[in-house]
Formats: sequence, C-alpha cells, structure tokens
Amino acid sequence: MGTQAVEQETETATVPTRTGLLIIGASQSGVQLAVSLRALGFDEHITLLGDEDHRPYQRPALSKEFLQGTVESESLIFRSNDYWAEHNVDLVKGEYIVRIDKEPDGSGVAHASSGREFPFKRLALTVGARARKLEIEGSGLDGVLYLRNADDALALKAKVGDATDVVVIGGGFIGLEAASSLQKMGKNVTVLEFGPRLVGRAVGEETAEYFLQAHRSRGLDIRLNTSAARFTADDGGTRVAAVELQDGTVLPAQIVLIGIGVIPNTQLAEQLGLAVDNGVVVDRFALASDGTTVAVGDVANMPNPVPGSEPGERIRLESVNNAIEHAKVAAYSLTGRREEYAGIPWFWSNQADLKLQIAGLCSGYDQTVVRNDQERGKFSVLYYRQGRIIAADCVNAPLDFMAVKNALAKGLNIPAEAAADPGTQLKTITTDS
Repeated sequence: MGTQAVEQETETATVPTRTGLLIIGASQSGVQLAVSLRALGFDEHITLLGDEDHRPYQRPALSKEFLQGTVESESLIFRSNDYWAEHNVDLVKGEYIVRIDKEPDGSGVAHASSGREFPFKRLALTVGARARKLEIEGSGLDGVLYLRNADDALALKAKVGDATDVVVIGGGFIGLEAASSLQKMGKNVTVLEFGPRLVGRAVGEETAEYFLQAHRSRGLDIRLNTSAARFTADDGGTRVAAVELQDGTVLPAQIVLIGIGVIPNTQLAEQLGLAVDNGVVVDRFALASDGTTVAVGDVANMPNPVPGSEPGERIRLESVNNAIEHAKVAAYSLTGRREEYAGIPWFWSNQADLKLQIAGLCSGYDQTVVRNDQERGKFSVLYYRQGRIIAADCVNAPLDFMAVKNALAKGLNIPAEAAADPGTQLKTITTDS
C-alpha cells in the first residue's frame, strides 16, 4: 500500500504444481483463514492470492487514521513477508482470477487475466465486496471518488490538499467516517443521504437521530432525503466542480466521495455454479453449495449465528469481527472438523469523537430502551424482542457495550425496566431470566 510497501516485496517464489489450498482474496478473512489453518496444524501448501498490488492490509483505518495522516501505510500491513515464508504460504499480488475450472472432488485450476494458472486441491473464496457505483451525469469526472481499498484511499489523499469543498454521498458508516475525517482536515463537508435517516441499515431510529444531531452540532452539513442529479465540470471540462441536486440546488465540490453501499463479489461463485443470493450461500460451517468450496467474510451469506434467531434466517455481515470469526469456522471445515460460529457479532465505527460500538443484531426488535447520559457524553440504545435483550448501540459507552455483548454470549438477559436508568451499570442487573 503505497510505493514503499509495494517495493518491499519481490515475488521470487514459484507456485507449486498444485497448492493444497488456494485462497482467492487477500482480505481480512483471507489472511485470517491462512493464519487459523496454520494454528490448527494444517500443513499443506497455501497460496493467498489478491488482485491488488499491495500486501494484505487493514481496511478500517482508510477512512480515518490513514486519510488523516496519523498512521503510515506500513503499520496497516497484517503480516511480514517473513511470516508468510516461514509458514509455507505463497503471497501472490496483482493477479485477477477470471475463470475457475473445478472438479467434483474440489480440486481445479484458477485462471488469471495475466495468463497465469493456479492449480489447487481445495478452494476458498474470500473476495469481499466492491463499492456500489453511482451512475449519473458526470460520474466519470476527475475528483469523483470511492473509498473501498488502498488505491482509493491514496487517490483521495492525493486530492485533499487542493480541495476546499467536499460532498459526501451516502450517510452510512464509511460516508460519515470519511466526512468527519475530512472536516477535521479543514474541509467544508456536506453529506447527502437519499433516505430519511443516517445509517439506516445498521441502527434504529433513536441512534440515527442521535448521530444526525451530534454531527450537525459539530458542523457537518447533513441533508436527508436528498439525492444528486448530476456532477458538473470545471472550465477545463475534466474535473468535478459542483454537485447539482434534484431540487436544482448547486453545491461547490472539488471532491465528491461516494459511499452508497457495496455489492458482494459473487462473479466467480456464479461461474462455478454455486448458489448465490446476496452473496455466496454457505452453511453453518462456511461450505458453499458444492460441499467443497468455502466462502468467508463479506461475500458469504450464512445462517444467522445469533442465538435465538429464527430458523432459516440468513445474513451477510460486513465487519472485521465477522471476517475473523467466520474464517475460523472455515478453517475448521478445511481440517475436517465441524465447529459453528462462536461469539456474538459486533461492529464499531469511529466518527470524530463519537465511538460507536454495536453488539448483536437489532433486526426484529419490538422494544427499545434509551440510556442518554448527557453529562458524561454517553448514549446507548438497547434492543429487545419479547422482553429479551438482542442488541445494543453504544456511543462512548464501552461498559454498556461489554455488558450487553457478554450477556448475549452467555444467553443472559438485561431487564428493560432496570436498564432505563443511565446511572445503573448494566453488568449489575444482568440475569438468567
């Protein structure tokens, strides 16, 4: 990631005739799968293949610390070159797989756009997701950007210095994180959200409203129920200069950053004939419909792992925690064991001085309890279904987060009536009923 990180790697290793496991996708889940397999004693050769010209790196910092320049690219690298060499893992960069020929026993050959071939005994898809594109007039102008990978972050950083006005399209986590970072860097930032509230897919109404008011009070111009009609160019005709809204309003912008969600990268799975439905459909053990391929992380549509979920309920989770835990499940499968998803899904998002932590999944809730401690700057929303705690959104309230996360993991409850007092520590009222 960046010239230094790229130049430090020289690929001299040759891929063996048939690697024991080919992991397509040098992502968080791909790295974790390789690491977990070695921890479990898997001793066959592993090839970890990515289509970027960077060593595997951590993505969460791209919209925050890396964009702001408070961390260097090298600190985001997962593992050293020595680690991969010592653990018999070939790290292959800059190769894009376009076709896979696979046999019923799970073996096959992956074909890259460069013409290289990668034979394998078993296959893992950790290919993640790609940014959803906004196709309107002017979307190809210089300065219209996305933020999904390292190259996106480098492109954004290269243009920030010359920009005064930034329009962020999309009020989800990535959009709000980047908007907060850019505002901290002195930019005039406007956020456009097509829907009626922020982060609508991930949090409930109370949390969405809290973030709306908190960001507005910190100076962000946030406009809900608003969409862009087109992007207009500068006098040279090549670089974006403004965003015209559907109502005719024109906002100056030297940078337009689009964050309107992602699309799982299911192209290879579809070519292989695997079941696909908002991701690669996998069972509780991360196995795809062919019974031999594993699919892990953002690309996988799996049975909901949260205790008490409805039978047949499925979900695709986009988080670091899920990438790690799901990779562990897949590693067990590849070593012949059957271990189901351990732990409760959790997420985080740092936006300016707002540190959001989410425990569990709030879908299907029928009651909420709001804990708003304005004096200490802490805010939590607890979600209940039929009287039992199922999730929580916690802003600058790590003790609330840990109490709910632990209760969910142990199958315990936090009574709603007692939890309503923000001065009460949740861990002291956790019960088994």
